[in-house]
Amino acid sequence: MAAPGNVSKFFILSGIPELEDNQNFFAFPLCLLYVVAFLGNFTILVIIRREENFHQPMYILLAMLAVTDIGVSLTTMPTVLGIFWFNYYRIHLDSCLIQMYFLHTFAAMESGVLVAMAVDRLIAIRDPLRYSSILTNPLILKIGLVIVLRGLCVVFPIPFLTRRFPFNKSHLLTHSYCLHQDVIRLAGADTTINSIYGLVAVLMTKGVDSTFIVISYILILKAVLDIKANSARLKAFSTCVCHVCAVLLFYIPLIGLSVVHRFWKNTSHLLTILMADVYLLFPPVINPVIYSIKTKPIRQKIVKVFSDQKIRTLDSKISVLKV
Repeated sequence: MAAPGNVSKFFILSGIPELEDNQNFFAFPLCLLYVVAFLGNFTILVIIRREENFHQPMYILLAMLAVTDIGVSLTTMPTVLGIFWFNYYRIHLDSCLIQMYFLHTFAAMESGVLVAMAVDRLIAIRDPLRYSSILTNPLILKIGLVIVLRGLCVVFPIPFLTRRFPFNKSHLLTHSYCLHQDVIRLAGADTTINSIYGLVAVLMTKGVDSTFIVISYILILKAVLDIKANSARLKAFSTCVCHVCAVLLFYIPLIGLSVVHRFWKNTSHLLTILMADVYLLFPPVINPVIYSIKTKPIRQKIVKVFSDQKIRTLDSKISVLKV
């Protein structure tokens, strides 16, 4: 272990290299994306919480997905907006490790929720008559607890394994937030243990999860193709559209970013930065939009909420005018 005096206390985060001092150009769009992510996911959470009809497995899992998206957004927001609003690039080592821990933890949780949602769709399509007896609310809550504990425990050693390194080669990170694979790249010591454990952690979470998701959709596709009526077949598969979109939004940028970090180390910084921003910003923004559009009960409830709000606003204005 390196002596504390040899360890750099700060890292320098990256914005968009080609823009240099013109980062503020992206400040408002990024801020708008965060606002949309928070409003969209909080709206889904409030609606599911208030409506008893939504207190069932499919919607509880959707609420879990919204919570993980909010967690990811809250974790990255301070450093991302700090760079693009205030041109502040420095982050303390301990703050970086804390951000790294929660970022990877929420990502692992989101991956677990996506698996649970795939299993939910599989049971709903293959055995609809026993769906409510198999997937009870207590079981879903237990599954949620396992997902949370797995994310917390698997990622827990990573900050401590990283904290022991001296960072005296370079202090410049590739992204506007701290990722494990990006931080250990700057370590002035052998990072084999971190690399192996990081790979094991990825395989234990996203590797296992993606395998189960693929298996679930193979079984779902088989069950859908066994349905005789075309209309029923289309309706059955349409119930999976939202989840398929959520899976693709999560895994495609994640896999691309991992491949770039591990095998294309000399690639353009702009490419890795854009991929990392897509990986973390787009799922929290797009998931609520997709589920609001494609899930009819939620769409109707959102329309009703805003319609009622407009009516109340109009009534209050009329009351003021009468006075």
